[in-house]
Amino acid sequence: MQQAEYNDIMAIARDRVEDFNRLCDAGLLSQDGDFFPSVHYPPITMYSPITEEELFRTYKLPEDGLLDVYVHLPFCHQRCIFCHYPVKLGDQGAEKDRYLTALEKEMDLYMRRLGVDKIKARSILVGGGTPTYLSPEQLRRFLDFFSKRVDMTACTQFNYDVDPNTLLGPVGRERLKMMRSYGVDRLTIGVQSLNDHILQIMNRHHDARKAIESIEASREHGYQVNIEFIFGHPGQTIENWIEVIEQAVTLEVEEIQLYRLKVEAYGDYQGPIKVVKQREPERVPDVTESLMMKQIAIEILNRNGYHENIRRVFTRHKKYYSHYAWNQCCNLYDEIGLGLTAFSSLRDRFGLNTQYFEEYYQSIDAGRLPLNRGLVRSPDEQMRWAIILPLKNSRVRKDIFQKVTGVPFDGVFRKKVEALKTYGLATEDEEKLELTKLGAFFADECAQLFQSSAYMP
Repeated sequence: MQQAEYNDIMAIARDRVEDFNRLCDAGLLSQDGDFFPSVHYPPITMYSPITEEELFRTYKLPEDGLLDVYVHLPFCHQRCIFCHYPVKLGDQGAEKDRYLTALEKEMDLYMRRLGVDKIKARSILVGGGTPTYLSPEQLRRFLDFFSKRVDMTACTQFNYDVDPNTLLGPVGRERLKMMRSYGVDRLTIGVQSLNDHILQIMNRHHDARKAIESIEASREHGYQVNIEFIFGHPGQTIENWIEVIEQAVTLEVEEIQLYRLKVEAYGDYQGPIKVVKQREPERVPDVTESLMMKQIAIEILNRNGYHENIRRVFTRHKKYYSHYAWNQCCNLYDEIGLGLTAFSSLRDRFGLNTQYFEEYYQSIDAGRLPLNRGLVRSPDEQMRWAIILPLKNSRVRKDIFQKVTGVPFDGVFRKKVEALKTYGLATEDEEKLELTKLGAFFADECAQLFQSSAYMP
C-alpha cells in the first residue's frame, strides 16, 4: 500500500471513531464499545424451558413445505481461544459414531413430528465445531443418511463450514470430492488470520500456507468459497491486520467475511478468551483499535472490488452470499436445527437443543427431540424479532414485516426509527427501512435499539 493511500484509509478510520464517540454522547451506543450480537430475538440465554408439545402446538408447515436446514457437528481437533461453543476435542472416533447415530434418529423424530416423509430443504448449512473433522467413512455415513431424509429438489445452496487442515492431503481431497458428489456447493473456510503468529495465539492448528492451500483445493473442486477473519483479537495490531486483509483480496475468493472478537459469551458456553483478556489485557486491541481495524478492512475490501452484500460478508458479485443466512435473517423463513445446541426458528416460535452430550443422547433414546428451552413469541416479541434480524443483516422489508406480524410497519416503533434517521443511521421509503453506510458499520448496536428492556443483556 502506498503512503498516500495508507494516510487516506487511516483518516477514514479515525473519522469512524469520531462517529462512535458522537453516537455514544447521544446515548445510542455503549461507551465501553461492547456489543450484543443480534443473532436471535429474544436472546437465547433468556428463554425458559419448553416441551416438544408446547413448541409445536398449532404449528403448521409453510404452504410450500420448504425449510432451511442447519446441522451441527460438535467436534474439533483442538479448541480455539475465541470459541464459545461446547465441543469434543481430539479424535473421538467412537464418540463421533455415537453422535451420528443419535443425529440420524433425531432426523426421524423431526420428520415424524412434522408429519413428512422427507424434509424439503430450501437451503442447507452444516456447521460446528468442525463438520469436516470426521473420517471419510464417517463423513460418507452422515451425508448418506442425511441425503436420504432430505428432499433437495428445491434446495438452492448446500453450505459446509470447514477447517483448512481437513481439506489437505489425500484424505482432504477425498472429503472435497465426496462432499461435491452429495451436492455441497459452498464452503466457509475458517481462515481467521493469515499471520502465523496470530494463528498460534488463536490456537489454530493450521498456518497461513495451509489456509491458502485449502482455498486453492476448494476452488479446484468447483466450490464457491467464503473465507472468515476475526479482528480485535489478542496480538493483532493495525499494521499486521492491514497485511492480512491486503493478502486476502489477492486470493480471488467469492466472499470474505469479517467477525469482531466477542469476549463475553452470547450463548451458554464461555470460551477461553475471557480468561486470556483478564490475564493479559494489554494484548487485546482496545475499542478504538477494533473500530479502526473494521473500517480499514472495509476500505481495503471496497477498493479491491469487494462490497458488503449481507452484513459482514463482502463479495464482488451480488449473487454470492449465504442463502441460509439470508432466508433465516432477512426473509424470516422457517428453519430447523439438528444436533447439539442447534436451534429451530418456526414462524412465531423458537426451540433450542441442549448443549450437553449425554442429555442429547438420552432425550433421543427416549424418543424425544433434545429441546433445552424456547418460546412462542408474544405479539410484541414477534414485531421486535421481525425488525431486529433483517435490520441487522440487510433491511426491513415492510411487506415481509406485515406478513409475519399482521401489523403494518409504519405504525410501530416510530420514535426509534426516527432516531436512527435523525443521526444518519438509516433511511426509509415506502418499501423498506435500511441502514446507511454508517448504520451498517454499527448494525448490531442499531438493531439492539429495538430490544425490549426486559431482554437487554
